[in-house]
Amino acid sequence: MSGLAAADPPGLRFSWRALPPATAGLPGTGGRIRAAPDDFRVEEVPAYLPQGSGSHLYLLVEKRDLTTRDLVAALVAEGLQESQVGVAGLKDKSAVTVQWLSLPRRFESAAEALQALPGVRVLERAYHRNKLGIGHLRGNRFVVTVRDVDGGGAEAERRAREVLAALARAGVPNYFGPQRFGRFGTNAVDGLRVLRGERVPGGHRLKRFFVSALQSLIVNELLAERLRRGLFAAVITGDWARKHDTGGVFEVEDGAAETPRAERLEISATLPLYGRRVRVSEGEAGELERGVLARHGLRWSDFGARRGDRRASRVLLEDTELTPFDGALRVAFTLPKGSYATVVLRELMKVDVDAPLAKPAAPAGEAPGEAPGDLGGSLGDAS
Repeated sequence: MSGLAAADPPGLRFSWRALPPATAGLPGTGGRIRAAPDDFRVEEVPAYLPQGSGSHLYLLVEKRDLTTRDLVAALVAEGLQESQVGVAGLKDKSAVTVQWLSLPRRFESAAEALQALPGVRVLERAYHRNKLGIGHLRGNRFVVTVRDVDGGGAEAERRAREVLAALARAGVPNYFGPQRFGRFGTNAVDGLRVLRGERVPGGHRLKRFFVSALQSLIVNELLAERLRRGLFAAVITGDWARKHDTGGVFEVEDGAAETPRAERLEISATLPLYGRRVRVSEGEAGELERGVLARHGLRWSDFGARRGDRRASRVLLEDTELTPFDGALRVAFTLPKGSYATVVLRELMKVDVDAPLAKPAAPAGEAPGEAPGDLGGSLGDAS
């Protein structure tokens, strides 16, 4: 029998207020982002570069006001199958983004369709032996302009440097950002409906995405609980910890003994994206996990149709740069794939960055579900 409750549990809509920042004791800069497309720039950091020969054409593409799926659609219109187009990650619309795409070399002429799109520039062309795959990247480099900061440029710069230094010492909380939960922040609600067997909008692909949003919301709640309990820079008995240098994972048998390594940012706890290969942890970590599941009337076995994975509770902030100009700040940083720039910006600004819109009323007799825009897109998701 499923552990699902009969009615929607509260707290399934994304809200920044439910997610404590790691730098809560430091004031933010305030301000706003995305005043213009050039104010938010994302550039992939590839896992490898094309070797110069092979059966696939690689294109380094800069785009404005287009999603990655818009680029793929332009290639499909030239005769390719969607499955023949390779991308390492999906990028959203409201930014200038630079990413690699691949297509079979025999369709090389289709590349001209990208160059013809308004807002697109093909920066490089090269060949490689295999198709580019999802996740074939190290991360993303972000360059973001924050305008209308509080207290003038000098004060905002001082605050920003204090926050960035604190994040460099303790790591960035690896929350899933608002993009993961849809325009109205309610994709996790539809994920719960999928698990209950209720009707939701979209086909099989969207149903999987909605359940993924529910998994992500549980990770966010677990991480928020650790922050509230003072466990952000610690590990506890039963945790599965990840080594930041090698990626290796091990079970923590003695939290007190291993916590000094966590304080030095050598290791971090991982949090469960539940599925058949990921069960509730043992010990103190397991108690925390069961408590969050129970809050929503869930059990780990409700996610048995998914494979499951573990997500690091913290990520390292790398290569930070801060440049003040004309009462604004330009901040640059690099994050590993799967992490959200909006989380860093929320720490920096202490503003609900890209907060979901208010949920509109659903027509009578219809489920109020929503379809996400660019699934997993990366104005904050370095995936």
